[in-house]
Amino acid sequence: MPIVYIALGTNLEPRAAHLDKALELFHSLSGVEVKRVSSIYESKPVGYLDQPNFLNLVFEAETELLPLDLLDSCQTIEQELGRVRTIRFGPRTLDVDIVLYGVESIDEERLTVPHPRMQERSFVLLPLQELNPEYVVPEWNKTVNELVAELPAKDLEEIWKYAPES
Repeated sequence: MPIVYIALGTNLEPRAAHLDKALELFHSLSGVEVKRVSSIYESKPVGYLDQPNFLNLVFEAETELLPLDLLDSCQTIEQELGRVRTIRFGPRTLDVDIVLYGVESIDEERLTVPHPRMQERSFVLLPLQELNPEYVVPEWNKTVNELVAELPAKDLEEIWKYAPES
């Protein structure tokens, strides 16, 4: 079964609860076995800036699902958590992205893997680095560690491990 890496992000409250519920739904999803989950990171928004900070994580899973079937399942989970697609890069209850699907490169109308902007996104690369720092991303033939090292310093200043308020 292929190993997949899936990124979750949310910036509408209750943010941590949205991530917990999404992970619960993935744990119960037939054909997907969640193996490991990164820490939660908080980051400033990218693109559309007039919105709350995001919480992000990446999880590793084994799947029996074909890539587009996995995408359909991801979108169903987004919808179950109230995702409404209005503003591109805008606020959302949940964003689910298939970052990596085994060693495959996929370029379909509905799905591009590796995720086409992952190498620019600290909120994907840092959680992924926790899980598999030496993974060689096929599209760029670089390890996750190498991709993190290429991030601009400013990007690394705008992300930190999430510390829930007590």
